[in-house]
Amino acid sequence: MAIERWHPWYEFREMEKWMDEMMRHPLAPWRRPLTWWRVPTEVMGWVPGIEMYEKADKVVVRAELPGMKKDEIHVSVVGNTLTISGERKAEAEVKEEDYYRCELCYGKFSRSISLPAGVDTGRVDASYENGILEITLPKAEAAKPKRVTVKAKTAVTKPKAATSKK
Repeated sequence: MAIERWHPWYEFREMEKWMDEMMRHPLAPWRRPLTWWRVPTEVMGWVPGIEMYEKADKVVVRAELPGMKKDEIHVSVVGNTLTISGERKAEAEVKEEDYYRCELCYGKFSRSISLPAGVDTGRVDASYENGILEITLPKAEAAKPKRVTVKAKTAVTKPKAATSKK
């Protein structure tokens, strides 16, 4: 039996081919002979991109919701789960047959994320500006980091042993 050199990039290319094949024919593999086929948003839906980070006294969640009005966005907190939902509507002025290309996603969405423990869900604040929804969740007092002062003990010196002279 010969030892064969491992080529990880070859395996990545094979995996990419498998993924392409799976995405090309997700619902009806026998009907879609296209090189690349995008799942329609009616089937797949869409979800906004989210980032969540922590500061000393709060947790901040930011979501990308371009083209939406603040009245179309709903934010709720139940337990330790934050849910952002809404609907982005397509412009009614453009008819479907007039499109050359449409890559923007429209329709209803809902995105739920788990919040870290120790967030005060009673004081949630949300603001929306330039397509970015920013939700601020203050930390509960018990969860805020507390600085502990380190005290130094003074070194105890042992008395020197008496030396005897003879």
